[in-house]
Amino acid sequence: MSETRKSNTANQVYLPNFCSAGTLFIIVLVAELVAIAMALAAWGGDQAFLIGLSKTSFFVLWIALLGTALMCGLSSHLESAGRTRAFVLSFVLLEIMCLAVAEAAWQLTRVFGQSTIISDSHGNFLLRTFAISSIVVALAMRYLYISSEWRRSIVLEAQARISALQALIRPHFLFNSMNTIASLTRSDPLQAEEAVEDLSDLLRANLGKSGERSTLKQEMETAAIYQRIEKLRLGDRLTVRWDIDGLPMRARIPSLTIQPLLENAIYHGIELLPEGGVVTVTGTSIDETIELAISNPVAPGSKRSTEGNRMAMTNIQQRFELAYGNKGDVLIEETPDQFTVTLRFPRQEDAQ
Repeated sequence: MSETRKSNTANQVYLPNFCSAGTLFIIVLVAELVAIAMALAAWGGDQAFLIGLSKTSFFVLWIALLGTALMCGLSSHLESAGRTRAFVLSFVLLEIMCLAVAEAAWQLTRVFGQSTIISDSHGNFLLRTFAISSIVVALAMRYLYISSEWRRSIVLEAQARISALQALIRPHFLFNSMNTIASLTRSDPLQAEEAVEDLSDLLRANLGKSGERSTLKQEMETAAIYQRIEKLRLGDRLTVRWDIDGLPMRARIPSLTIQPLLENAIYHGIELLPEGGVVTVTGTSIDETIELAISNPVAPGSKRSTEGNRMAMTNIQQRFELAYGNKGDVLIEETPDQFTVTLRFPRQEDAQ
């Protein structure tokens, strides 16, 4: 229970990553657009537009950069306060920071005397800064709130899909496995006992996982159990070649990823070939990026319903997008005689 709660909390992120270069670029761009809008609003049609724009841009960019630095340093503490408090505290802190920068700018102007950088009175300057920053920050907080709700719905949908995938054990697989075990009890009781243990381990792996991430080692072990069970039924028709020596087995990956792909390769490929075939699983790790490919032969002119296959593929694609964003890919390559699914994702290893 505590492990599930921890995983869910880790996935619920309310605020963007203010420490990232992409977020900083967007903030600077929006700040400059705000400065241009303010300069245009104050422009009287004379030749002083660029001077006014430069003064406004300098002031607004200072606020934007300091605000980004403040949120970068405090975002983890704000997140722990919960969604509503995080936004309220962010708004208050940013407003205080805006007023502090405005006051500092005014005091610098007063100290240097003849400076005409700020042509407004003290009170009006602070009031204008407060009013404009309140509007901009409130709009930003509203956008972040909507974005947070959208991310939250995606997380909940992904969790629901994981539960659906865990429950999606094809009845034909269970029936075939039980029939195989029943026949082995007469011909080879020892192998039947091993098959029961493998089936139990596979059911436990599919139905008992509480976390959303597992290691490559755990995923490979689950897939190997599934292979052993199917091997008892298909015999020499099924061969799985594993070329994964170059993979870091402690690397993390969304759970229940490899076994469903291996199941699809056997169900939609090997079973439809009278002579069987070879499923190849290859993996490489280059420059902190892991690439894992599962390939199976295709029976010409024979196809099963692809509804279950599409569900598994859509599930994996959505979970990869949620886990890695644009750093992860699920690529599908289909030719008349071969079907290949390639997973590409960043290397993130367990601490232990």
